[in-house]
Amino acid sequence: MRFDKLTYRRRHRPPRSGRPRGWRPQTWRGILLAAALVVLALVVERLIPPLTGQVRVADGDSLEVAGERVRLDGLDAPELHQSCGEGAQSWPCGMKARAALEALVAQGEVTCRPVDEDRYGRAVARCAVNGADIGAALVRTGWAVATSLAYRGEERSARAAGAGIWAGPFEMPADWRARHPRPAE
Repeated sequence: MRFDKLTYRRRHRPPRSGRPRGWRPQTWRGILLAAALVVLALVVERLIPPLTGQVRVADGDSLEVAGERVRLDGLDAPELHQSCGEGAQSWPCGMKARAALEALVAQGEVTCRPVDEDRYGRAVARCAVNGADIGAALVRTGWAVATSLAYRGEERSARAAGAGIWAGPFEMPADWRARHPRPAE
């Protein structure tokens, strides 16, 4: 029998160590499925028409666009009748938040892309004025708090600057609503 180096190396190869070569087929299928879902989401987003038209502001985080009630996604603003501060230093932060939203929507054309619907039947949407995110502007200027990760950076900036409601003590809007429930409709 003849000694063959190649045959010997194959038979007596030490076990592989480290990472295996290439990805398993299941990994590739998962990546392809994720990519297909992203493409599908982008196509569906383009098929659903955005809300545009006449705008009326209800409070600091709600508006009506072309007759459709809309709540801004990812933030919570003081309620219309909510006050901030304490005692003699109290001020109408709910009215100021609404005025801030009114000032933003007055800057140009408002476009809203619905992402969900809330329990009151309102569209929950990401809205922009002249392409600028309205929610980011409200949180950055301190007239709303972030309820999602999307606006956490803007909230940190507003808090550090003492902007809007961060200028003094205030009750979180959700806590204020819990203490002042809406009358039954």
